[in-house]
Amino acid sequence: MLSKLLRPDIESLLASRDLGTIKEVLREWTPADIAELLADLPEHEQAVIFRLLPKDLAADVFEHVSFELQLSLLKGMGKEESAAILNEMSPDDRTALLEDLPGSAARQLIALLSPDERKIAVTLLGYPEDSVGRLMTPDFVDLKTGWGMSEVLDHIRRFGKDKETLNVLYVVDDKGKLIDDIKIRDVLLAPADKKVADLMDENFVALHVSDDQESAVEAFKKYDRTALPVIDAAGSLIGIVTVDDVLDVAEEEATEDIHKLAAVEALDEPYSSIPIFSMVKKRAFWLTILFIGQALTAIAMGFFEGQLSRAVILSIFIPLVISSGGNSGAQASTLVIRALAVGEVKLADWWFIMRREVVSGLMLGVALGVIGFLQVIALSHFMVQLQTHLVLIGLTVAFSLVLIVLWGTLSGSMLPILLKRLGADPAASSAPLVATMVDVTGLVIYFSVAILLLTGTLL
Repeated sequence: MLSKLLRPDIESLLASRDLGTIKEVLREWTPADIAELLADLPEHEQAVIFRLLPKDLAADVFEHVSFELQLSLLKGMGKEESAAILNEMSPDDRTALLEDLPGSAARQLIALLSPDERKIAVTLLGYPEDSVGRLMTPDFVDLKTGWGMSEVLDHIRRFGKDKETLNVLYVVDDKGKLIDDIKIRDVLLAPADKKVADLMDENFVALHVSDDQESAVEAFKKYDRTALPVIDAAGSLIGIVTVDDVLDVAEEEATEDIHKLAAVEALDEPYSSIPIFSMVKKRAFWLTILFIGQALTAIAMGFFEGQLSRAVILSIFIPLVISSGGNSGAQASTLVIRALAVGEVKLADWWFIMRREVVSGLMLGVALGVIGFLQVIALSHFMVQLQTHLVLIGLTVAFSLVLIVLWGTLSGSMLPILLKRLGADPAASSAPLVATMVDVTGLVIYFSVAILLLTGTLL
């Protein structure tokens, strides 16, 4: 990338304080490259570089840097500089900044906006958190059905400069109700005597302003669009959502799910910047729950203390059979959570999922059972106490593995379905949680099989 190639030059120019040359060089860089450069510079140099940028370029760069760097830059700027940047920002990116700030800080920045921009900012922040309304921007181009192609192009030249995108144009009636969308390509290729109505097919997709942001991600994925219109309850066009904002939402959702799969509360800040105490709090809750859950394992082992005391050899295989159940449950849980997240399966498919997991669990259990039996035989060459009841102990381990892996697979696959049915996040059925649950029940299964097969011999 250009910034990578020229960064040493920028740093040497900074050292010699040749700010004029830096200013000229940065005019040729893309906003993303400048944002990358700023992120790698010391804090006191970040403000120096940022102040060299022209107002329009500075606003674009500001939208590309992290939230933490945005705050740092704002602190280093005066009110007039901050107002210029905030007024130039895209409304959706500005909303993303303001909604992450404490209320008092957000109000101070809103007060710096021009009356028109302040009205837009307040309107967008007024929509529910995590709704499509928080993602949208009112910067779009709308058309009337009776316009000819020359009128459309004149309208685009006049009002299109500062719009979010010109890839798609939106047709509205006299009351502002959305009635169609048209690709700019169709306008450019249409004969001059055609009107907007001639290009319409009234086949369009729109988001509702109160829709959840996750539904926007699904819509973009399904319809393969770069932008989608946003309508209110009356069908009026009030904004658009672009794919770059939806990608940010998708990344946040994926990150949150990954955290939950690891039994960690979703982090509100990047790992590199979140305070240690906050991160410990996020991790401590689930660790405590899992620790308490593992206490049930100790209780289960205490319940079978008599059997253990008479056949201590059985304890050797406890980690073997228990870990297999936890691992199979974690696999099933992860697969089902991901399938639910991407829409591959729905709640109504629970019976289909259960059937598949019964078959999968049995096949995996039988495979591990055979391996477990062979392991018992192999260990008997090193442990004399196994040789007396070798076949029975081998069968105990084998049958236990079949049942525990089957139970782990069923538990792991059905728990996300149950949580989603109850309105909870399926990702909360994390791999560690499933493994802890299966550990307890796995012990019960293992010793029950042992009592059934070994009573009268080893027990």
